Amino acid sequence: MNKTQQIVGSNKPIRTLLIKCRRTFYLAFLLTTVIDLLSITPMVYMMSTYDRVITARSGVTLASLTAIVIGVYIFWSSLEWVRTRLLVSLSLRIDWDLGANVFDASFRRHVGRKNVNVQQLLGDLVALRNFLTGPPLLALMDAPFAILFIVVGGIFHPYLAAFAFVASVMMLISAYATQHISGPILKEANNAKDEASRVAAESLRQAESTMALGMMDAIRKRWYIQHRKFLLSQVNASEAAGLTGGFSSFFQKAMPSLQMALGAWLAINNLITGGMVMAASMLISKAVGPIHKLLANWKDIVAARQAYERLNELLLEDFHREARMKLPPALGHLVVHKATAVPPEQKKPVVANIEFAVNPGEAVAIVGPSASGKTSLVRMLIGIWTPAEGNVRLDGVEISDWDHSELGPQIGYVPQDIEFYEGTIAENIARLGDVDAEKVVQAAKLIGMHDVILSFPQGYDTKLGNTGFALSGGQRQRLAIARAFYGSPKYIVMDEPNANLDEVGESILVQSIQTLKKQGVSIVITTHRPRLVGAVEKLLVLRAGVQVGFGPAQDMLNAVRNLQLVPTGDSNEKHTKEASLDLVGAAK
Repeated sequence: MNKTQQIVGSNKPIRTLLIKCRRTFYLAFLLTTVIDLLSITPMVYMMSTYDRVITARSGVTLASLTAIVIGVYIFWSSLEWVRTRLLVSLSLRIDWDLGANVFDASFRRHVGRKNVNVQQLLGDLVALRNFLTGPPLLALMDAPFAILFIVVGGIFHPYLAAFAFVASVMMLISAYATQHISGPILKEANNAKDEASRVAAESLRQAESTMALGMMDAIRKRWYIQHRKFLLSQVNASEAAGLTGGFSSFFQKAMPSLQMALGAWLAINNLITGGMVMAASMLISKAVGPIHKLLANWKDIVAARQAYERLNELLLEDFHREARMKLPPALGHLVVHKATAVPPEQKKPVVANIEFAVNPGEAVAIVGPSASGKTSLVRMLIGIWTPAEGNVRLDGVEISDWDHSELGPQIGYVPQDIEFYEGTIAENIARLGDVDAEKVVQAAKLIGMHDVILSFPQGYDTKLGNTGFALSGGQRQRLAIARAFYGSPKYIVMDEPNANLDEVGESILVQSIQTLKKQGVSIVITTHRPRLVGAVEKLLVLRAGVQVGFGPAQDMLNAVRNLQLVPTGDSNEKHTKEASLDLVGAAK
């Protein structure tokens, strides 16, 4: 069992990890105990100075007390430094154990078309780590010691303990009211803010089309709807917290004067000494101090709690799986048996009852009109979507169950929407891994891009991405195909690989397919254009998500021309004839 699976072995993955770190928390709490006990030192020093040094006018006593106090302060500061380093190490372990898992889980959730804000989830990890190293955690650790200072106040006089107790209770009531009144509203405001940020970021990705098509007003309206929800929720949260916040503010301002007045009254009645008046004032402040800290850090504590819950939910959903044995290299034998695809978080199938096979050294073309389900089928063929029914097996293994980190480098894939990462051409062809120059050049030559790349400003070191070198549509397509060819994969799936290719590029693609088949590669392509059909052995015809034909390419074409295509599965005669007419038009 690997580290990830150990972490998520319970209903609360992060809680499980924190339990593993409990010794660190125990040590940090022990240090906090000693530190809070040492914090009584200034009170004792002040009381001794007023009651002994000043009354006795003894310089020796003053020097001795001061030397002792300085030594205590050095020890005190050292313990605080040790505690800080301990918590920093703890936060680094949390990040080390969870960082990669959170990124992978949020990435997979996004690929599965689920509503996920990757930036928020990564920010949640930072928030949780900062909570473990910052004032919020220390405020929680300090809170129990309010009782200690109340007890010490009772040693001076019971009235001091009663005052400190009442003040602490009032502050706790204020904190409780703040949490239960403004907490849910604040959570709603944060969610609305995150959604507004997501809408804005999504709009920027399509800024050129938005501007050119005059869609700015519509996009701004969509953004402002979410932004307005955030503003309203934030105002409601502020108003809800206003009453409790006003009470807390009044009490914090009034308490120093009230505690001084109480100490002075006790001194006037000879119930405590003059030195105790100052010490008692500090003591009551220390008793109420942890509650002040909780209020000051309450927003961060709530944010850390929300981050904790979101990360738990994410990791539970993504990593609730069994350990898998490493599988042998892929050979490219694909078998699709009665596979049905249902998009994530939807109920209606987009393709159903698909059944065909591809052997190593064979190529299959999937054809059909637009919206016939070709791209949805492709998503099942590369394991991004799990079949709702049936199965898609590569070398006998359900491809959606195969670890993509293991399978990905062994297969090739060309999507319809082509994007490149910030980096060089060589890095993008090599899939951002270690660049093997020989393999990069081999993949580029196979699709006829080697000489073209050499003509770029820095050749294979030319930068791509949003701020990189501007490629034409055909160049982008061929580079994506080169990326799919990198590493000599035995199984390649290409979704409309010739959509942006000219006649020369299409001819090179046909030649590369022939070459790959001779190397024992199994290839699946989708296409609207007839030229690629001549490079494949078999043809699969889709219509409205239904498989209406599969067989040798030439036989399928002949059957189509004669309108004698025999339907498969549950396809009906209408689908058959419509698909036949579409394919006849393409063949012509």
